Amino acid sequence: MGDPSEQPQEEPLDNAQDWVAEHTRRYVTSNGADGHLWKGVQTLVLTTRGRRSGRLRRNALIYGTDGDAFVVVASYGGAPENPAWYSNLAADPDVTVQVGADVFAAVARTADGQEKERLWPVMATIWPDFDDYRKKTDRDIPVVLLERR
Repeated sequence: MGDPSEQPQEEPLDNAQDWVAEHTRRYVTSNGADGHLWKGVQTLVLTTRGRRSGRLRRNALIYGTDGDAFVVVASYGGAPENPAWYSNLAADPDVTVQVGADVFAAVARTADGQEKERLWPVMATIWPDFDDYRKKTDRDIPVVLLERR
């Protein structure tokens, strides 16, 4: 998706779940002042390009950090399939990320086995429900690194 400042002003579609969409809109319209902290954890807004529709899609996600990278978990609450945002970034890893008021272009990549083994406990410390989600599904839940361009 390149540099966000060079993007045409296309209105992204928000998550179909009303509470997630509302959180995301509050986050974006307040430059992160309302929404960066959610239930005591930090969240970011990830914008991907829909792999089928070609439309921009955005979601607020809990994050951690690993060096300069931001880390998110494609848990989907332990559902049997990956969340759409993960499938979208797997098809097009050029994404836009907003952390607080900072909006930047990033490249998304799925953590390899060793990275995931190291990062999973970090993310489960931030949001303990990740461990419960992993128990609910046979799916290998991806951990994703978002690296600033």
